[in-house]
Order: sequence, then structure tokens, then C-alpha cells
Amino acid sequence: MTDETAALSTFTQPDGVALRSDDVLFHIQANGDWLYLDSPLPAKFAALFSSILHCIDDEYFLITSVEKVKVTVEAYPLLLVDYQASPSDTHSIDELIFTSSIGTQLSAINVADIIVTDNGIYAPLVRGLVGQLNRACYYRYINEYVSFDS
Repeated sequence: MTDETAALSTFTQPDGVALRSDDVLFHIQANGDWLYLDSPLPAKFAALFSSILHCIDDEYFLITSVEKVKVTVEAYPLLLVDYQASPSDTHSIDELIFTSSIGTQLSAINVADIIVTDNGIYAPLVRGLVGQLNRACYYRYINEYVSFDS
């Protein structure tokens, strides 16, 4: 359980946050687009909802202090489209700040924590979430951070 998820439990009802229903209201497509009841959700609302998105036991939920709502995710909850090095005065030079496809800027992530596989590049995020780098970001990251020297 992440620190944010643990902190949330201190503000909830004594028996935990109630699941609103088994119906899935939100869906996140593989391209990073959010849907609400199968209709496109504007990026500003998706960005707002992403701030309360949690992954718990491989299931996704929007969690507030009074309820939680199921979310389905096709691939990864956040598609990462850009990054920049963290300012050196507050973080080490080996940390990156990612921007998602819905315009959210994410907390600094240590380069050593980023996972490179044959299928993609993935960054661990807050609340149990994992983001996937899109194609352009993937190639930029490979050129800047992956060495092919033996």
C-alpha cells in the first residue's frame, strides 16, 4: 500500500471506502484517452480524475474519502508523452519529470526505477500506478539513457 493510499484510509469511514457499484463508469483506452459511460471525457476532467486514481491488487479505482468507483484500463493508466530532467537544485540529475497524454505533470522519477523491456518502457508512479512511454518518448529515452555498449 502506498503512502497516499495509507493516508487516505485515515480519512475514510471506519469500515473503509464503500465501492459505489460493480458497474464500470470510467474506461482508459490504450492511447491514453478517458471515457465516461463510453463517451470521451475532456482532458481537463481526465487530469482531475487521474489525481485520485489508484491501483490496488491489479484493479483500478477512483477513490475519495466517501466512495470508490471502478475503472477499466486497456493497457496502462497513463501514457507518458514527454519528460524533462528534474531541476538539479531540488532533485538529483538522474530524475525525470514526465508529462502524460492528458496534460498532467507527474512527480520526479529516478531513472534507475524506469523499466525497459522488449515491449516498452514503463515508469512507476504514485498510488501503485505505472505509466508507459509513447513511441516518440520511447525513442528519445532510448537515445538518451540506454547504452548498447557491451
